[in-house]
Formats: sequence, C-alpha cells, structure tokens
Amino acid sequence: MSTTSYLIRSASLLGTTTADILVRDGVIAAVGPNLGSDVVGEATVIDAAGLVALPGMVDLHTHLREPGREDAETVETGTRAAALGGFTAVHAMANSSPVADTAGVVEQVFTLGRESGWVDVRPVGAVTVGLAGTQLAELGAMADSRARVRVFSDDGICVSDPVMMRRALEYVKAFDGVIAQHAQEPRLTEGAQMNEGVVSADLGLAGWPAVAEESIIARDVLLAQHVGSRLHVCHVSTAGSVEIIRWAKERGISVTAEVTPHHLLLTEELVRSYNPVYKVNPPLRADADVHALRAALADGTIDIVGTDHAPHPSEAKECEWASAAMGMTGLETALSVVQETMIETGLMTWADFARVTSTTPAQIGQLADQGRPLEVGEPANIVLVDAAARWNVDPSAMATKGRNSPFASMELPGKVVATFFHGHPTVLDGALNTPYRPGAAQ
Repeated sequence: MSTTSYLIRSASLLGTTTADILVRDGVIAAVGPNLGSDVVGEATVIDAAGLVALPGMVDLHTHLREPGREDAETVETGTRAAALGGFTAVHAMANSSPVADTAGVVEQVFTLGRESGWVDVRPVGAVTVGLAGTQLAELGAMADSRARVRVFSDDGICVSDPVMMRRALEYVKAFDGVIAQHAQEPRLTEGAQMNEGVVSADLGLAGWPAVAEESIIARDVLLAQHVGSRLHVCHVSTAGSVEIIRWAKERGISVTAEVTPHHLLLTEELVRSYNPVYKVNPPLRADADVHALRAALADGTIDIVGTDHAPHPSEAKECEWASAAMGMTGLETALSVVQETMIETGLMTWADFARVTSTTPAQIGQLADQGRPLEVGEPANIVLVDAAARWNVDPSAMATKGRNSPFASMELPGKVVATFFHGHPTVLDGALNTPYRPGAAQ
C-alpha cells in the first residue's frame, strides 16, 4: 500500500459540503463525494466523518526563541506545537539572541525549520540592527537570502522613530516586503503594568493607555500612505485602534492588521488575581475592546488572527507581577479560542475562519504554497477538526516548552484530529505522527 496517498473520507469542506479528498504526492489529486477505487487506488484511508476540513493554518506571529533562548522554546518544540494546533506554516519573530537582523541568522532559522519538518518556518527579519531602533538591518540581504524574508518586525519593541519607520517602509517596497509594527509609544508606557483604567486604579498598577497604541498606528498608516508601502499592525488590542485602521482602509491605504486569540477572549478583570500568566504586551483590555475586536475581525477591518505565541521558562512567570515577563503561549489553543469567540457566537463561519487563519496570512507573508483552497491541484496542507469536541486545557500536556497558557483549566471547543503538511500527516488521531521529509518514503 502506498503511503504517499491518503483518502480523507467524508470530510465537511469548510463546514459545508461533505466530500472525499484524495491526497497524492503532496497535492490534492481529487475531491468529490464517494470517490471510487478507480480514482483512489491503494490510498491509506482516513475516516473524517463528522470532521471539518480546512486549509492548514498560517501564523504570521510566532516566537520560536531559537537561537539563544532555547530554555524557553526551540524551533523543534515550537513547530511540534504548531502542527498539533493545526498550523502548516509559522513566521518566526526576530527577537532571538542573536537577533535575526542578518542573512546568516534568518537562514539558520529557516534551515532549522526545514530540518524539523513539522511546519513551514518563515523567518521574520528585524527592522533595525539589534532591535535598537537606530540603524536599519540588512533588509535587502535577508530578502535575497535562502529564507526569502518578506516580513520585517522589531516585535516586542516599537520602531518609534518616525524617520526610521519611513526609511524601512521605503526600503521594502523594492521587493514588496511588509513592515509589521509593534504599536507602542515607549514614552507613554514607561513602567506600565496593565491596561490603564478603573482596574489599574483599583489595583494600584501603572496603567498602559490605549493611546500609546493608537497614536503609533495613526502615524504609521499616514507614513505608509505617504511612501506607498505596505504596513501590517501586530496584535491590535483597542477599539480606538480598530477605528483608525478602518479609517485608513476606507482611504485605500495599504494596511493589514491582526488580533491575537487572547485579546478576543480575555479581559483586564483577570489581572485582579495578580497571576503573571495574564501579563502580556499589549495588555489585556476592557470588555468593550474585546467586543470591538471581534466585530472588526468579523467585518474584515482586522484581517487575520496571529497567535503571538510567546513561551517563557517557568521562572519568568512564577514570580511577583512586576518582575514577570510579558507573553502567553497560543499555538495549541488558537483554533479553539477563535472557534469559541467567533464561530460559536455566530460572528463567523468556518469559511471565514479559513480566511483569517490561513488564506489572508499566507497572502500577507507571500507564502505561495499555503492558504490555498481545498481543490484539485493545490498543495495538500490540510487540517481536520472535530468541531463538536470539548477539551480542558492542560499546559503540562502541551508540546511547547512554555507552560504560560492563560487558558489553563478552561474548557474550549474544537480539537485538531489531523494535520497534513505537503500531503504528509504530521498529526494523526490528535497526536504527533512523523515529520515531513522531502524525498523520503513517508
């Protein structure tokens, strides 16, 4: 029996039509109801009755930590987590050690991803040398490297100098790159610990005002318009930011935006526990912001979901609030949180889900083989989801090294049953199978 051919039997395509999907040699060879043996041949059968078939998810915002921060995550552990979460591609942020600000470092990350074989790893290049904000990094060299970098970000730090931001936007136009901005005016957030508002006043914690995010977004959409370049806004978190992005899009400015799963579900009220697992950048906001973000994702003002998966070693979170690191894990819970907040609420369909978690992020990152429709001739990057399942989040059982999940002990809907990466099942029956090895017998 050939193990390069798989028949996914009776899947619900994007939650609508039930059909079989024949995967052969890395591509979708046939789609239709009750495919016969004359078409299927000796394919391995995967029973997908009751499962939703979606294009493999694409994350534009993942922190894999390697090189240099292997105590928090490695490319191997992070991509295992990604596969289990239904992803077939992730973009690895540049704030590693050394920073991914040269062709050499991005090629190292790219190679580690290829060797791991769980998902497609695309490095994000730093905008400035060392994330210091004073000198442009080797943008052209990273774009021309084997990693073919097209997304650049100092994420974790805002490119706050408007002249530097303008130069970066101008530079990447030469190869149709995009600058992904971490919108945070540093002077307005010095010492900030949580969202500025009633809760921060009650707790006596320094507030992080919404305007610190909104002012940078307003500036940068105008800069993008001025130079005619592409801007992507990372982890949008406020209702005011949504309005600015909507304004920019109405004027034809080339801006895209993302929201994280945690900003779609969690609010600042959780900070009352002083549990550092809820400390994140940008901070958890008010309930009104959460609902504005959901509405903006549903109506297309916010284009995609990006996990901002940010694993930390336990000692960085198991300490007092003020000393704790900012960040949350997200790769293995993203699908479920988006289902809970957007699909279970009736705001989106599974087809919409595919658009915001796969098709559009692949387009922004210029990944030609990802985010493709489930049609004949397309690359077989597919995830099968049991949408009716419920599960309790247990960080200790996750593949990521990070245990800092804000969803710990929550019951969430939707479980990934299988993930196909280039036609090879990296996940089967909800567990890791084997990595994809090009040219090897699978």
